[in-house]
Amino acid sequence: MDVLFALLAGLLTAAAVWLLLDRSLVRVLFGLALLGNAANLAIFAAGRLTAGKPPLVPEGMTAPVGEVANALPQALILTAIVISFGLFAFALALVHRAHKDLGTADVDALAEAEGKR
Repeated sequence: MDVLFALLAGLLTAAAVWLLLDRSLVRVLFGLALLGNAANLAIFAAGRLTAGKPPLVPEGMTAPVGEVANALPQALILTAIVISFGLFAFALALVHRAHKDLGTADVDALAEAEGKR
């Protein structure tokens, strides 16, 4: 299962890079979102998926009993989701403003329109 998640993260990263190299800002924006999801999946796969119990310490003990799930990758992914959503929202606002002001979402046309201003 870990290998499947690692391969899927690689596939998502490849698709994100392909979208990021496009001339349309909308596709670049989707590539950015896809890259964030690929990073989250890579963190999740690197945390070694275990089918253990929640990492709860029983009363009077200093460590959990038996095999438990690793909570650190899950906490990192939650933080990364919030950061990637904020980055996506900010980039979406920039793309919307650029399209509204210059009338295009093509990168080359934006460079030419900005040079004429």
